[in-house]
Amino acid sequence: MVGVNMFFLIAGQTASTLLGRFYYNQGGNSKWMSTFVQTAGFPILFIALFLFHSKTSSTQTVTSSPAPTISIPKITLIYVVLGLIIAADDLMYSYGLLYLPVSTYSLICASQLAFNAVFSYFLNAQKFTPLIFNSVVLLTFSASLLGVDEDSQGTTSISHGKYILGFLLTLGASATYSLILSLMQVTFEKVIKRETFSVVLNMQIYTALVATLASLVGLFASGEWMTLQGEMHAFQSGKLSYVMTLLWTAISWQVASVGVVGLIFVVSSLFSNVISTLALPIIPVFAVIFFHDKMDGVKIIAMLMAIWGFMSYGHQLYVDGKKGRKTTVSVEETS
Repeated sequence: MVGVNMFFLIAGQTASTLLGRFYYNQGGNSKWMSTFVQTAGFPILFIALFLFHSKTSSTQTVTSSPAPTISIPKITLIYVVLGLIIAADDLMYSYGLLYLPVSTYSLICASQLAFNAVFSYFLNAQKFTPLIFNSVVLLTFSASLLGVDEDSQGTTSISHGKYILGFLLTLGASATYSLILSLMQVTFEKVIKRETFSVVLNMQIYTALVATLASLVGLFASGEWMTLQGEMHAFQSGKLSYVMTLLWTAISWQVASVGVVGLIFVVSSLFSNVISTLALPIIPVFAVIFFHDKMDGVKIIAMLMAIWGFMSYGHQLYVDGKKGRKTTVSVEETS
């Protein structure tokens, strides 16, 4: 289950980021449409819910105690609040991807791991060890390097002011994303208290529904909906390509989201965020190949620092897992 969710997360995140940049490069300019497709693909999750419901119901019943009763108003409020936060987060990511080269954007997104360490400490009782502290420092420096390096703007025509705005919004989106993961983990542990994969899918479906509706409101309130027809006709690779780009972007985001929420459910929000950084060395490579992004010395150093930070986090997870296995063996031997 962990391996499947890891694949979903890495593949979905890489594909959705590259398709999002392709949309802008080919003439797309609607930030609200870019925000909308990040959650609009949620109906396909009903297929997964139907396919896995019976299996998870039988395999996840580990105790004979009845499932806890969930307050409908409480869980509805949680879904609405999380959905609105997700919509705001997606909008910040849309602006960031518009104003930044893909390689710079993906490297800044690695800072979400540092933010998640802080939120996990306060909300999920996650220990703040020297290895995690080392990772936070490295990821902070990695993002800071890109923030102060003017050459990271690459070959785009984006002004320095918009680049700084894109940097700040992407950084803010990374922090908000980390908060969302920790809040989801709290919801699983304190409110829902169930161990079925359908719980994961329900979390994703209903929060995505709220986020999608909020994005639609933004699309019509901003007036961007009136430009979509002209945008489609002006799309450089054609109208069919425009539709398919949006469609597969929406599907890719949902694949990634299932992986994210699944890893939160199976392991923790911290582990989910760690795995999402695995796409870090992948996305910039594809960005150089497809979009001709510059990979100068500063970006390479930032990438190496971020990878070092990831490895530090990964080693901490390995140490924790090893201790957990030893404790389990000791308890079994004692009993």
